[in-house]
Amino acid sequence: MLPTTSVNSRNHGNGALNSRDAARHTAGAKRYKYLRRLFHFRQMDFEFALWQMLYLFTSPQRVYRNFHYRKQTKDQWARDDPAFLVLLSIWLCVSTVGFGFVLDMGFFETIKLLLWVVFIDCVGVGLLIATLMWFISNKYLVKQQNRDYDVEWGYAFDVHLNAFYPLLVILHFIQLFFINYVIISDSVIGYFVGNTLWLIAIGYYIYVTFLGYSALPFLKNTAILLYPFALLIMLYLISLAFGWNFTKMLCSFYKYRVK
Repeated sequence: MLPTTSVNSRNHGNGALNSRDAARHTAGAKRYKYLRRLFHFRQMDFEFALWQMLYLFTSPQRVYRNFHYRKQTKDQWARDDPAFLVLLSIWLCVSTVGFGFVLDMGFFETIKLLLWVVFIDCVGVGLLIATLMWFISNKYLVKQQNRDYDVEWGYAFDVHLNAFYPLLVILHFIQLFFINYVIISDSVIGYFVGNTLWLIAIGYYIYVTFLGYSALPFLKNTAILLYPFALLIMLYLISLAFGWNFTKMLCSFYKYRVK
């Protein structure tokens, strides 16, 4: 789960880490501890997780400053508390049920949509993006003078969850109030409102992802993670020029895949 692993840290004092300390600091041990806490709700800090969700909208830099604090106090960057993941899952389920209601889906169709969104859109795509970013950051962004350090996969997945939450709220919650009455209409205002929400949501995702990797002091040239903004704005302008309605496409896709 640690985003950094130092080869030099294996030795300290007059010898190697003893077996107990080594086992405690392995990624497998941290992963086991994290998963075990999923079944102990009293050990989760939901108030702190809610605080993080709030600041991901208003001041995401403050969230990553807390990651620095965790590194200093617990010697790991990634979350050791699954409360954020639990709350995100609840948000995902509630918003997907709301999507099914807005699209006038039946009970079983809504369940199918929920399973698809959770296991494909969130988990599947999340694993893919986290793995891709883990590879890119380790391959191209690690500083030469800090070759002992690398970005581990657990932190990359945490960054994805942070970036995914604002996107989820914008596209799966706020957008619901405009779909039937504004967005899916054939008017210019319909695809303007819908596509603008997509622009904001994906823009949030790119920015929060950039903040996550720029927070790691051993990475360089993290500004390149902002380059997709240019492509995003270009695609947005093209969509307005040709009258593409991304939300209408999404609704049609949701209806198709639950048949």
